[in-house]
Amino acid sequence: MRYRTVVMYVEIGCFVSCLCGWILVCSTLPTEYWRFSQVGSTVLTTFHHYSNLWRDCITDSTGVSDCKDFPSMLALPAFLHACRALAICAIISGFFGGVLTLIGMKCTKIGGTEIINARVTFAGGVTYLASGFCGMITYSWWANKLVSEFVDPNFKEQKFELGAAVFIGWGGAILLISGGAVLMYFSGKEGLQSGPARRPGRRVSYVTARTRRTYTQPPLYYSGRKSRTPGATGQLSRSFSRDTFV
Repeated sequence: MRYRTVVMYVEIGCFVSCLCGWILVCSTLPTEYWRFSQVGSTVLTTFHHYSNLWRDCITDSTGVSDCKDFPSMLALPAFLHACRALAICAIISGFFGGVLTLIGMKCTKIGGTEIINARVTFAGGVTYLASGFCGMITYSWWANKLVSEFVDPNFKEQKFELGAAVFIGWGGAILLISGGAVLMYFSGKEGLQSGPARRPGRRVSYVTARTRRTYTQPPLYYSGRKSRTPGATGQLSRSFSRDTFV
């Protein structure tokens, strides 16, 4: 199997991996279970309190649920605004990473030359990597805050635990980071070369042409060089008489 075919299959696998990771990250935004808490000691008075980046929800023991959006955007803490921004950046950058990867992949043949396609694929891998890091920072920051509040004995407010959306987001971010890193490695080897690749045949022809260009005239006959056989010239120019042969 040729190297180009292997790279093509690797690009397809990385694209599928990044696409699945991006879908998982997108699915966490509308999910309410970013954090949850169970309040109450008996079955009749127990209710579940859960929330995400946009709203708070509560469900009692009878199964009735009620969700309410955050009343004021300016009254929210800076931590929540940062998590929102990072999550949206992860989704947007993942979308553009998919577009760039589709254009530059070897199996699509949409772009120009092989080097240009490799550079476009490298840009898609960088964008996927940025998307994965944005998502990883969001979920890790959220989880660190919840765990810190839960284990803090001086924290007197309601304590929450990690919801299912955080674990789903971690999985999607890992897929994005791993797929983007592999795309960057294989496309960078081809698209980020210092100069055009020279084939062995081109190098031989170049040396041959250079040799011919250098030695257009034999070195023994250039102007100003004395002959190495002066005696031969003198013998040829000597005149013979009749007495010489007698």
